[in-house]
Amino acid sequence: MIPLEHLASARVPGGEELRLMRRGADFMIVLDRNELMNSRMSGSEEALAELTAARLGDRPKQRWLIGGYGMGFTLRKALAVLGPEAQVEIAELVPEIIEWARGPMAELTAGCLDDPRVTLRQSDVAFPIVRARGSYDAILLDVDNGPDGLVRADNNRLYSREGLAAARNALTPGGVLAIWSAAPDPVFAGRLRKAGFTVDEVVVRARSNGKGPRHVIWFATRR
Repeated sequence: MIPLEHLASARVPGGEELRLMRRGADFMIVLDRNELMNSRMSGSEEALAELTAARLGDRPKQRWLIGGYGMGFTLRKALAVLGPEAQVEIAELVPEIIEWARGPMAELTAGCLDDPRVTLRQSDVAFPIVRARGSYDAILLDVDNGPDGLVRADNNRLYSREGLAAARNALTPGGVLAIWSAAPDPVFAGRLRKAGFTVDEVVVRARSNGKGPRHVIWFATRR
């Protein structure tokens, strides 16, 4: 069996330690005993961008905010489906995640961070959301395993009533808040509706070939 290598570690501000692991050509980012990301399972993160773009249609000069770089699957798919005049901001709180993207995972990253449409911010995604007013056509959140603050307790504020109100205010009319989750959460879906969104809950597979665990994406459109 190919051995599992521990390549690097990073501390999540206000959270626990992340570990970058590799087995052969496959990378994993692990929190304690939870595997948060795996380079073999890109399907649901790609769907986060692809299905958001489908809901926005051919809006010109779209402006997106993506919370959490991860392994870059969502960003790369966004760049593939958006036009040349689009703008995509990436808010990544953990600087080592970007170092890993440019270092051990550079081949996987495929230069997406250097695309001229991309602006990289070392920031909690909550900050640009709170500052914005009708600015973004789409806000995509994949900063945790769902609306439960597993990686970092402060992430809970993104999914609170106040956090959802801030996200709604940051969107253009008809803009989309897309949230990735490892599992369903009926209470949270109800909270989205109460916050003034039309909600579409979609189940997607973890792998791009349509296999693997089922994940959930909420597409919340600003009414």
